[in-house]
Amino acid sequence: MQLTDPKGRKHLVTLADGQSFHTHRGSLAHDELIGQPDGSVVHSSGGTPYVALRPLLADFTLGMGRGAAVVYPKDAAHIVAFADIFPGARVLEAGAGSGALSCWLLRAAGEGGLVASYERRPDFAEVARRNVEKFFGGPHPAWRLTVGDLADAEPAGELFDRVVLDMLAPWEFTGAAERLLIPGGLICCYVATTTQLSRITEALRGQGCFDEPAAWETLVRGWHVDGLAVRPEHRMVGHTGFVVTARRLADGVTPPPRRRRPAKGAQGAEGSQA
Repeated sequence: MQLTDPKGRKHLVTLADGQSFHTHRGSLAHDELIGQPDGSVVHSSGGTPYVALRPLLADFTLGMGRGAAVVYPKDAAHIVAFADIFPGARVLEAGAGSGALSCWLLRAAGEGGLVASYERRPDFAEVARRNVEKFFGGPHPAWRLTVGDLADAEPAGELFDRVVLDMLAPWEFTGAAERLLIPGGLICCYVATTTQLSRITEALRGQGCFDEPAAWETLVRGWHVDGLAVRPEHRMVGHTGFVVTARRLADGVTPPPRRRRPAKGAQGAEGSQA
């Protein structure tokens, strides 16, 4: 349950019989919430009203327990949309982290799909498992979590519609993505720095089996609206990460040469012309 106070502060609470929620504004018994309809207003012992709603996935993502950093909702939404995660999709995810993106992928692929997640670190994998099961109320039938490196445990004989890489060095797995993706499938990489952005984009071009990659980031700016007082919020969610996508070409097909001439010196000293 998500409790929101009059100042807009949100608290994520797991309800249990006999337990209480405590803040400096007083306590609130869970029993007063259990059985109430979604969207109820309850009061703490200090008289503070709270709006009680089931959390959206975006709210749960921001409030979940973390091992690795989570993929923010704005980026997860773009990954689901521009990686075209559809009901029934077979998705390979490398870098489960805290399970935030896994939740988004699972909800988009649905119970008829498959999300095969790989996570190198056992402690992160356990955090991801707890978060996914907490959000969905138990194990998700479409989720397969493997503790290990994708390079060491590459699923033999399986092909996927989408490959989503959320890791420090996704360029190490462009070859695996080529083998695992169906023709027309899509690879989506989520990276944090411009150095990673450049390297994964050039690696996809160099792989020779992908169409021209697309790369972007999203910025979210809220607005204050109160009658005629309409202005941008003073704070905004700026850079969190870059998204890179590319489509796999048919077997034996190479991408046509780019028509756009690179800027002078873009490829470094070796690629520059006199």
